[in-house]
Amino acid sequence: MRGAFLHVPGVRLSLAELTAARLDGDVVDLGEAFAPADLVETAVLRASSLTSLISGMRDAAFAGMSAAWIHGAGDAAPEPHEVQSASGRRLRAPVTRRIIVHDPILDPADVQRLGGIAVTTPERTLIDLLRWPVTLPERHDWARLLVQADPALLGRTAVRLADMRHGPGHHRIARFLAAHGAEPASS
Repeated sequence: MRGAFLHVPGVRLSLAELTAARLDGDVVDLGEAFAPADLVETAVLRASSLTSLISGMRDAAFAGMSAAWIHGAGDAAPEPHEVQSASGRRLRAPVTRRIIVHDPILDPADVQRLGGIAVTTPERTLIDLLRWPVTLPERHDWARLLVQADPALLGRTAVRLADMRHGPGHHRIARFLAAHGAEPASS
């Protein structure tokens, strides 16, 4: 699916050609690629549009703000993007400020594949957005956008949080869930 619909600059068409097609209304920007203007934007398509960012990063899973966008939060992809290891092997940080690599190892239950691309589940994504350091305040905006895109996510996240060990940010996550009407789940 990825190759059939997405246009990555420099692969079949140059950036100049894709920009001209965008001006003509034939394609729209989508992540790191361009997609036909009449194509329905799905989670698989959004995930596929970011693959060029992690080429060479074996076992990378999109996480945090990037995963929130993939799951339907917001209109434009975030900057910077966030990834974690989907295998437990430490990821080699790329030489770019466009990607933040997080160290925590993901539980296999917290990773899903969308078109073959590893992405944290919506529940894990919401938990990470709320527990990671507040050095990027826009993470909380992404958390709110993710909940707006899927209001049932609050209840599922409360259940997932109850299954996790108490750790950094646990109370901050529980307060967010309670403030948005989620009943605390007991483990």
